[in-house]
This record gives sequence, structure tokens and C-alpha cells, in this order.
Amino acid sequence: MKHLLLFLALALSLALSAQQPALPVTTFDYAIPDNNVSPICIGMGGLNVTNAGDFFASYSNPALIGANTYSALLTSFRLKNEENLSFWEAASISNALRDKQFKYFTLLAKNTAWTYQPVASVHIVDTYANRSYRYYDYQMDKVQVSLAGRDDSWQPVSFGLNLKYLTGRLVYQVYNVPGENDVFIDDKIKGFSTDLGVTMDAGSMTFGVSGYDLFSRLYWENYPSVPIQRRMGIGAQYNSDNMILKAGLQGKLSQSTDTTYHFGFQYLWDWNSPGSPGRENVNQGIVLRLGMYSHDFYGTSNINYTFGTGYNYNVFRFDFSMNNQGMKIKDSEYLFSLGVGMP
Repeated sequence: MKHLLLFLALALSLALSAQQPALPVTTFDYAIPDNNVSPICIGMGGLNVTNAGDFFASYSNPALIGANTYSALLTSFRLKNEENLSFWEAASISNALRDKQFKYFTLLAKNTAWTYQPVASVHIVDTYANRSYRYYDYQMDKVQVSLAGRDDSWQPVSFGLNLKYLTGRLVYQVYNVPGENDVFIDDKIKGFSTDLGVTMDAGSMTFGVSGYDLFSRLYWENYPSVPIQRRMGIGAQYNSDNMILKAGLQGKLSQSTDTTYHFGFQYLWDWNSPGSPGRENVNQGIVLRLGMYSHDFYGTSNINYTFGTGYNYNVFRFDFSMNNQGMKIKDSEYLFSLGVGMP
């Protein structure tokens, strides 16, 4: 009798799922280079698993805040692209951040960081002369806690962990489209995910590894649960007094053909200038960043070229980056950040 009830329950759930329209969100792949939230990282080639001077480093590799002792509040935002994303393009992907204004807030403290990020944000309405319309709205937000520690007993080694809670909603509607059945979906999603990272300092060299969304699950209210695509980044960095050279690669753990190769350069000019009478000197700095990344570096059109700069004035700092593919400046994406140090 017990087995019969289980069979009937399974058959009923299968029957109900068969009546549901297909879920238009088919992939959950968020940790790609183009989606990085740091203009420091983007300016240096789109991957950072080794540079602890990146104030958004907990996003790329939580181990990089293992030696952090200061506090800061930072935010970054991406300019909107004037080109509209088509309805069917939105329905076929799950990480359409490039055509939306993007915001990222993080509070950095000693060995920890607290973060809020809108992971995905798509809102499109298409209307027609006969007053029929198509509607697509997909939002997902992330709250993240980053924890890190450091061991100096052998070589300086840092370890880090990101714990992520995700919540979102999908509203999808199609009416009177030739060749298509009317579709309406209104469903909520919740989930969790984790990143792990490690770095090691060896003289003027730094080595780092970070795994993204290694343990994850997203739970729809009316659809089967799904994992987030797992990725990994590996890198090495050479450090001098004012210069950084770095190289690395990132890709899916289950698909080697998706690997991207990253190269970056940074040079810093910093100085102290006299403050007002009775005050300490003012610390200032200007930085230049250059980089590139590609799947194969076969032809200019397959290469992303990056540029960045930044300026700090005591506890205040501003950073900017530009990312374009194939040297098409008019199609570039711009990422800005503002930050302030805290006592």
C-alpha cells in the first residue's frame, strides 16, 4: 500500500509538470568574465585570483581578503547599453547583465566582507498593433558573506569562503504570437551557493585558485531544482614596488572548450602632498591598467581589450574600466566604482 501511494504521488507530480509551460530560463551561468563587478579586475584583463589590492576581491577570490585589516564601503555600477535586448534573446539566456545598469555594494572589514548584488535583471515588454504583447521579467538578487584567514607559518597562504543566498522571480508571458501557444509563468526562486579560494605568496610572486558555485542549488516553486554552473579560475602574478603583471585562465569545470585566457598590467604613481596647517599629509595616487582576454586569441574580433584607471585621495577612491571586443570602441562597456575608507 505504501509503495502504491508513492507511485501515485510520483505519477501525479509528473502529470502536473507535464501541464506546465516550459521554463524559458535554461542556463544558470553567472561567474563569467564579462559579469565581473570590479573595474580594477576588468581593467586588468577580467580575471582576479591574485591581486589583494582589488577592493572588490571577495567577488573573484575570497582568499584575497585573508590579510585585510582595513574597512571600506564600496559600490560599482555599469552604464546601460543603448542597444535593446530582444525578447527572444532574453528568453534564451539567464545572465543578461550587459544591457542593464548594474550595482554592487560591499562592506569590507578585517578578513570579512558583506555584499549585495543583483545577479540578473531583465525586463522587456513588446507590444503590437493588435494590442497583443509579450512580457519577460527575470530578477535575481544575491546576499553574500565572505570569510577568510591567513597562515604565515610556512609560505604566507590565505583561504577564503563565499556563502551566497539567492532569491528571485520570473514573470513570463506570451500572447497571440503566430505559431506559439499562449504562455504564462509566474514563479519564484530561492537558493544557495558557495565559492572557495586559496592564495600563496612566494617572494615577488603570488599564486591563486578560486572555484565558483562549487556547491549550489536553486529551488523553483513549481519547477525542478537546478544547480548553478561551476567554474574555476587559476592565476599567477608578479609584484614590484609600483607594477603588477598577471596571467590566468578561467573556465567551466565540465567543459574545457569554454576556457578564457587573461593577461593584465597595472602601474601606480602615488605621492604625499602637504595638508592644511595642523593636518597630516594627503596621500594620493593614480593608476593605469591594461589587459586582454580571449578563448583562443585567433583574430582581433575574438579578443576583449580592457583599459582602466583610478584615483585615490586619502580615504576616497574612484576607479573606472572599459571593456570592448575587437577594438570596437562604440560597443564598449563601462564600469565605475566609488569607495570610502572607514575607521
